[in-house]
Amino acid sequence: MGNWQKVLGPGILFASTAIGVSHLVQSTQAGANFGFTLLWAIVIANVLKFPFFEFASRYANVKNESILHAYWDLNKFWLYAYLAITFISMFFVSGAVGIVTYGFMENLLGLNELTGIKHFTLFLLFFVTTAILWIGRFSTLNKLIKFLGIVLLFTTCIAFVVALVKGKQGHLDLLPTISTEAIAFILPLMGWMPTAVDLSVWNSIWTVERIKESGYRPSLKETLREFNFGYWISAILAVMFLTMGALMVYGTEATVPGKPADFSAFVIGIYTKTVGEWTYYILSSAAFSIMFSTFITVLDGYSRAISNAMSLISVKVLSPNKMYRNTLLLTSIGSLLLILSFLGDAQGLRTIVNTATIISFLIAPIIALLNFTVITSKNIPEEAQPGTFMKILSYLGLVYLFGFSLFYVISLF
Repeated sequence: MGNWQKVLGPGILFASTAIGVSHLVQSTQAGANFGFTLLWAIVIANVLKFPFFEFASRYANVKNESILHAYWDLNKFWLYAYLAITFISMFFVSGAVGIVTYGFMENLLGLNELTGIKHFTLFLLFFVTTAILWIGRFSTLNKLIKFLGIVLLFTTCIAFVVALVKGKQGHLDLLPTISTEAIAFILPLMGWMPTAVDLSVWNSIWTVERIKESGYRPSLKETLREFNFGYWISAILAVMFLTMGALMVYGTEATVPGKPADFSAFVIGIYTKTVGEWTYYILSSAAFSIMFSTFITVLDGYSRAISNAMSLISVKVLSPNKMYRNTLLLTSIGSLLLILSFLGDAQGLRTIVNTATIISFLIAPIIALLNFTVITSKNIPEEAQPGTFMKILSYLGLVYLFGFSLFYVISLF
């Protein structure tokens, strides 16, 4: 148990990153709009993406360095490619998470109306999150996410149980024919289910940081057990959110709003009307804790990944600490400006989220193939390489990722 406490951290950070837009927004919308039709998509995405996230944790434990080092050793081109991919996606991904977090924060606290200052909640969110990471970095992040994780699990489980008891039970057996709208929804849903594959790099970085912070070098089994714990909790919660959407919203005449504050009010409002007003603060707190934990880990992940990559490319750049803070400011300001440019658009939330998720899905096959190549290379001891089952699952995952990406590209024409 003492060793478990020393290892615990990276898997929880991963779960906090995953349980956000993909769960609260997309899984809920999938259930609300299509019942249980898209349950298969959530299950397949979680199962077939799993190896590529696990490989990053496996590499970090074996080599005691982030998987970015492996990209660099494999061919310098791949590290430059990763940086290019990161710069293309980071503002949209951070913006998508930030705009949803803003909506639930404003719904819970109502600071815009209370202060009379336009977008006050949005600016406060970015300031507080950036300040926490600027001052505390990994130690503060690790402790904060564990606390928010407890709030998340407790409140979500309560909401789920109440939905099962008081939801519209007839929807459990309702499996409508997949429509054109459902097919169009699948790619964004899978893009971030459980999260973007390129974020696997972050887990390798967090694993190394946790070893440094705790001073304890876990065995490979301990590292993988801790990661699996976080990963499969996030997978189970995705199904729970789809179920709540299906039982509480599907079949009603309600339409999902496009603005962040309206969307958050819609989600909480539907649940409280169905379950009872007494659940308002429970559900609001759960939603905000989910999104805040996701937002803070996303900002930290991008800042840490870029600073690590830059330190590999050249020793003449700023110190890792200064590079981290500069990247943190760049990501925060760029994401904030992106959100502000879309806030006046009635479909702004949907536009940012769909753009971010589709970008993530299209670059996923490249990162997945890289991770598989790295972990099965001669640089990894044979006893530390994945077994036959994981390799078979990896091949299926690569076919799935390349196949759906090709399907999307073809559909554009």
